[in-house]
Amino acid sequence: MKARVFLSLAVFLIFAGLAAAQTNTGTIKGRITLSGKPPGNPVIRMGRDPMCAKVNTGKQVVQETVLTQNGGLLNVFVKLQGNFPQAPVPAQPVTIDQHGCIYVPRVVGVRVGQVLQIKNSDNWMHNLHSASIKNTSFNVGQPRAGLVQSYKPTQEEIMIKLGCDMHSWMTAYVGVVNHPYFTVSGEGGTYQIDKVPAGTHTIQIWHERFGMMTKSVTVKAGAVTTADFSYTGTEKP
Repeated sequence: MKARVFLSLAVFLIFAGLAAAQTNTGTIKGRITLSGKPPGNPVIRMGRDPMCAKVNTGKQVVQETVLTQNGGLLNVFVKLQGNFPQAPVPAQPVTIDQHGCIYVPRVVGVRVGQVLQIKNSDNWMHNLHSASIKNTSFNVGQPRAGLVQSYKPTQEEIMIKLGCDMHSWMTAYVGVVNHPYFTVSGEGGTYQIDKVPAGTHTIQIWHERFGMMTKSVTVKAGAVTTADFSYTGTEKP
């Protein structure tokens, strides 16, 4: 009987602690803009591979190094710096697709220990080639549609670069983080990170052309903290 009481009490304390931790959190959101004139993105010459050219007939595909929308900058990787309490690693993998001889999406984030899947939706040869300083690199051929390369990074790294040895223009970036407080700027350059522990934190942003910026913010429980960033366009990575 006593054992049941102690077990029930332990379960109650665990759930009470989780509930308290969740209520002692806030949200960070903001917008990342480019104040200067966006540089032109080069047109990708798909003719170097007839299959790539055929699937993109009638399209002018560009290298989306600087992708803007209404002054906002997309594809910026956003993360909090520092150490946080351990959180379960998602069982759901993060996926990058090779579609029309382009990586989609161009920038993603993944947890340390989470599976990154890179799949081939094109029914011809791609060759995945990663460039990493901290994690094990890979060089794998995918000769047909439906093939998937699974990769599980073991260390935090900003950023892992993906390329294709068959198509030199194919580029993607993977941010690896050891906590769940990260995202990638989307529509209009906006971003949002939920359930951030209350306290003062440093936000780090990364863009493939304009490099990194940081900003300190204070998050209050149950509140939304706004943190905007602006690149001038003259920054160097």
